[in-house]
Amino acid sequence: MNLELLTFDPGLVGDSPSAYADEVVRLVRESWTSGADMVLLPEFTWMGLEALVKKGEEDTSVYHTISKVFWEALLPQMRDRLTMPGKAVVLGSAPYADEDTHRVFNRVPILVEGRLSHQDKLHLTPWEKDFCPGGILYLWEFQGFRIAVVICLDIEIPEISARLRGDGVDLILCPSATETMLGVERVDRCASARAVELGCHVAVAHLTGEAKSDLIDKNIGRLAVYHPSQAAFRKEPRWTETEVWTEGVHKLRVALEKQPLVLMRRMQVETNPSHLGKEMAGQFTIHQVES
Repeated sequence: MNLELLTFDPGLVGDSPSAYADEVVRLVRESWTSGADMVLLPEFTWMGLEALVKKGEEDTSVYHTISKVFWEALLPQMRDRLTMPGKAVVLGSAPYADEDTHRVFNRVPILVEGRLSHQDKLHLTPWEKDFCPGGILYLWEFQGFRIAVVICLDIEIPEISARLRGDGVDLILCPSATETMLGVERVDRCASARAVELGCHVAVAHLTGEAKSDLIDKNIGRLAVYHPSQAAFRKEPRWTETEVWTEGVHKLRVALEKQPLVLMRRMQVETNPSHLGKEMAGQFTIHQVES
């Protein structure tokens, strides 16, 4: 499977919500046309709409306004244009306001051959005080790969990795948004650890640039992909990290193979932490801590 990772700069494109969406669609279709099977965009790709939408009533937050514009107006039109056999896209994230519960989620829309699903962020940063955490981590399939979307801070939480043990995940996609190099390092170093712990591919796409938004005013990041450090991957680079950018749209194309994962999982004579299931890894064991 050919996976294209994209940074995205929310301050560079669009003088209207529809023009903003047009640019995202153009980028995705350009990647598909050049041979990518799946495209990954960063966390909060759609917060750039904040400067292009008018806030609603006084008691309505900008997140509710963006939610209505994106999920009700833009996404249905984009879905028609991003429906293609054998193609998938993880469209970054956008605020999603649940009208029944009055809660707002940081939600990633996922389109697989036109079928729409989503993933909510499970752990929130101090700056996401107006959001609510999601409660379900979804696993889904594309071109023979078992995939999870793990959003930004979630990749830094080892308990999530522990919960995925034994579930056969092949690929973790991590859309991220960070404003400092320390944030980039936390996300990417933990993404590398997840590849080792779970024996899977992990890909990261960061937001870049500046936007007229209190939440994503400044962003820096890069593109990265990590593979298990096992014998089946010995002849290939086990990690690739681009330079760190402060602005602009950048791309990284990676070809992911399922066969090395299959071979790795058959090999029982090398040290491999991914072979330890939930019980053997101690997830259900109370370990004593002494001081």
